[in-house]
Amino acid sequence: MAWELDQFETSLNPLSAATRVAYRSDCDRFVAWAVANGLDEPTMVARNDVRSFLVSLSQSGASSRTMRRRLAGVRRYFAWLREAGRVQDDPTAGLSAPRTAGRLPRVLRADEVLRLAEGADAPAIDSDDLAFVARELRDRLIVELLYGSGLRVSELCGLGLDDVHMAEGVIEVWGKGGRRRRVPISRPAAELLQVWLAAGRARFDEHVGERAAAATAASSGAGPAESMRLFSNLRGHALGPRDVRRILDRRSEVEVHPHALRHTFATHLLDGGADLRVVQELLGHADLATTQIYTHVSRERLRSIYDVTHPRA
Repeated sequence: MAWELDQFETSLNPLSAATRVAYRSDCDRFVAWAVANGLDEPTMVARNDVRSFLVSLSQSGASSRTMRRRLAGVRRYFAWLREAGRVQDDPTAGLSAPRTAGRLPRVLRADEVLRLAEGADAPAIDSDDLAFVARELRDRLIVELLYGSGLRVSELCGLGLDDVHMAEGVIEVWGKGGRRRRVPISRPAAELLQVWLAAGRARFDEHVGERAAAATAASSGAGPAESMRLFSNLRGHALGPRDVRRILDRRSEVEVHPHALRHTFATHLLDGGADLRVVQELLGHADLATTQIYTHVSRERLRSIYDVTHPRA
């Protein structure tokens, strides 16, 4: 039988584009290794073969994180084959890749978040330059949603106008695995959202049209789905993760990854006494073990505060 990688990739359609690309890349690499080692179809693959594949990754210098990612893709592939009746046994069952070193995520202090929201050289919201103010309003709102609601950058970029429920004080997002959840909007984000929805978004779109009139005329323009996006970039397209990274780089004196704001959101909640299960729900984690990394972060923060402040530390 053939490896049927195209059919497998089609089965991944409910997942995000980035996840589909990652799984396909993992499986392409595994199949290339398997064929080079005389395994011409998936029914020939045994558990020891998958182990040997992991060993080959290690010998080529792959990190434990990369090895776990590769195994996740191959495991998903064989689960699909088994469910489709292509193979009887799953050779990845019971296998585990080396654990990662468990590097703690960077957590911002409250004053660092405030400076990021306000921007290093940000204009006043009541500035006379309306186009610049609209862009500044968008950027501040992006920071407030990443930190105040703990959104993944992909969730932020995927927000539509219909996902915002101002009366209830929540937004709806699509998380990993196609799971939908409702998360609260912080007070600063709610105030900015009201202005953004009332006038800021329209003024930003007008500004984009003025900047890219030639490009807009040369294309068919934004489609209905794109026109319903909550945020767009300066080219008039839906905001992407790279756009968000550039926004943060422009506003911060030090390098800040968008995911650091999500880490900070969770850690600050736990530092303030929030229940771990509540934080799990807010983050949209399917497994509580994923959320528990933040308890380690909080313990590290408590230790550092103790060391700095206690006379006998």
